[in-house]
Amino acid sequence: MHKVVCISRQEGARAPEIALVAAEQLGFRLIDEDIVARAAVEAGVECEVIADLERGRSALVRLIEEFGAAGMGAGYLAPTHDTDGGRQPAGHELRGLIRSVIEEFAAEGRAVILAHAASLALAARDDVLRVLITACREERARRLAATLGIKEKQAARAIKQSDARRADYLKRFYGVGAELPTHYDLVINTDRLTAEHAARLIVAAASPANVGKPAIASS
Repeated sequence: MHKVVCISRQEGARAPEIALVAAEQLGFRLIDEDIVARAAVEAGVECEVIADLERGRSALVRLIEEFGAAGMGAGYLAPTHDTDGGRQPAGHELRGLIRSVIEEFAAEGRAVILAHAASLALAARDDVLRVLITACREERARRLAATLGIKEKQAARAIKQSDARRADYLKRFYGVGAELPTHYDLVINTDRLTAEHAARLIVAAASPANVGKPAIASS
């Protein structure tokens, strides 16, 4: 049986619901904000700073914008300093920190990790099931609009921005220029599948009989 399930998500694809159901059925812990919290504790910075970095809207980026785009073009964030003289971790340090926290949870085993780059961070491990939860933009926008009580046009813009930030994060931190189905063992399209159906597919793929058998599931 796989020791860890990594679930990568697109906004509005219902990944949080699916991860929760899958974790319950597998008897695994669900790791999501715990990654951010532990990373923040180890880094000695506010949770929001690392959470922002994870979403590609780094507070650190905003802090160094006055220095121009040269540093960002080089693929790193310059270190910053707080008012007490304590150094805030640079972007590459935070990137490594987030990755080390994910690896720590994976080493402990029996976990469903809900983080969009965890599958890439743990790609070399044979005991990890890498899952991508996706859906078409139109469906994701409809769901987001219903959840937030906003117009679908607003939701569509938010989805587009979220996808762009996600792609930028994968490119800057993992060198992935184009995300592919082959980065994952299981790809689930939730356009017509319920969270329960999707979770059952994950549980089935993580079972001993299916270890080492990549699959793609779609509506």
